[in-house]
Amino acid sequence: MYTSYSGERLGEIFSVPRSVYFIGIGGISMSSLAHIALERGCHVSGYDRVPSALTEALEKCGVKIYYELDPSHIDDQDVIVYTAAIKPDNPELARALEYDRAGEKYCVYRADFLGWLMSGCKNRIGVAGMHGKSTTTAMLAHIFLSAKLDPTIVLGAVMDEIGGAYRVGSKDTFIMEACEYQDSFLSFTPNIAVILNIDLDHTDYFSGLDNIIDSFSKYAAIADDGYAVYNSDSENVLSAMRNYKGKRVTFGLESDAVFTAGNIVFDHGRAEFDILKKGTLFAHIKLGVTGRHNILNSLAAAAAADICGVPAEAVEKGLASYSGAKRRMEYRGSFTTASGASVPLFDDYAHHPTEIRATLSGAKEMGYKRVWVVFQPHTYSRTASLYDEFAKSFVGVNAVFAPIYAARETNEWGVTSEKLAEDAGGLYFPTLGEIAGYLRKELRDGDMLIVMGAGDVIKLDDILLENKS
Repeated sequence: MYTSYSGERLGEIFSVPRSVYFIGIGGISMSSLAHIALERGCHVSGYDRVPSALTEALEKCGVKIYYELDPSHIDDQDVIVYTAAIKPDNPELARALEYDRAGEKYCVYRADFLGWLMSGCKNRIGVAGMHGKSTTTAMLAHIFLSAKLDPTIVLGAVMDEIGGAYRVGSKDTFIMEACEYQDSFLSFTPNIAVILNIDLDHTDYFSGLDNIIDSFSKYAAIADDGYAVYNSDSENVLSAMRNYKGKRVTFGLESDAVFTAGNIVFDHGRAEFDILKKGTLFAHIKLGVTGRHNILNSLAAAAAADICGVPAEAVEKGLASYSGAKRRMEYRGSFTTASGASVPLFDDYAHHPTEIRATLSGAKEMGYKRVWVVFQPHTYSRTASLYDEFAKSFVGVNAVFAPIYAARETNEWGVTSEKLAEDAGGLYFPTLGEIAGYLRKELRDGDMLIVMGAGDVIKLDDILLENKS
């Protein structure tokens, strides 16, 4: 149904100025691509369902954004960019596909467009993995900026230091998240392919773990003429790397890796350690983010930066200055309970059991008396396929569960958040308002709260912080 455009073909298409229309322009990734296209001389417009801070920022740059679907919006465009979230029956996409099939316009998948933007750069770093992509990409951004370099950056989360989820820099270095969902990362062109981890996820697309490993193997092969930076502690990653033909740089804490960590100490959940390269001191790191998993993320970032010739001093400075991306154990403020206690609230995007355990492990080291978490499962398919793992992920914390966030799905599995709460030893409430009321009544001095999930559970932050009902 969809035409696949190579980076070379898109280079030909964009050899002359083009008008580009983004369907779903208000998404964090699409809005970043729209800004980059604007910087590269394209005339940009697009559609989204509702105004947001991201669409308002584009409108301030002169971008025309429509908030009602109308196929006629497509008629005067050269290139139409869409994402997997846009269904074929979307009237604008349907019109664009008709034009594409007739050879009159170009209907381009977001991943292909991003791959083309990346393709013209010297150092092309793609950060892949089921967990830690945004964090590691942001760490790399800090490192390169600390080295006074001028990278182009595309993130899946907002980074305060660059004022958003993107940065337009020179064509020397392009740093980006490489998302595995629907094999999007196979459209990218990294010559430094980073693989952080591989787990079972996205079972609405992948048939199983072997299918996922095969997909990551194909992703690594894109960089057969360059480097793969990968986690040698992970058996799944090692399986994906069996047939890789390029240069290998490993990182890990438990394996005989090229980049590893020594002399690790934790202070309120934040790690201080030495990065060792082939057993020799490379850099001394003091992280501003919590959790053992962030040691691995920082090793991956250091290894990729080292390949690009970034000095160790910039690695030290960049990692020390990184305090987290939006929704990655982000401190949002404190709220007041019924008893007058002031409770710190952190917001986290974790929605996979591995991510949940890593985040909660770091939280337990932060020195609070009790850790509370409000978790909203994300999609029925993920909740069903990883149900037992979810149920075991909340040991040692006080867990409250919100209803499952359906996203693009209907509940074909009969799975419920209420049953998950019971099996996880937590509590369930059907609304965020009821959750807020319970938390205000139960939490006390010395507690911390994490609001966790990839759906609209983030609304609970404002309910609590603004003392709404």
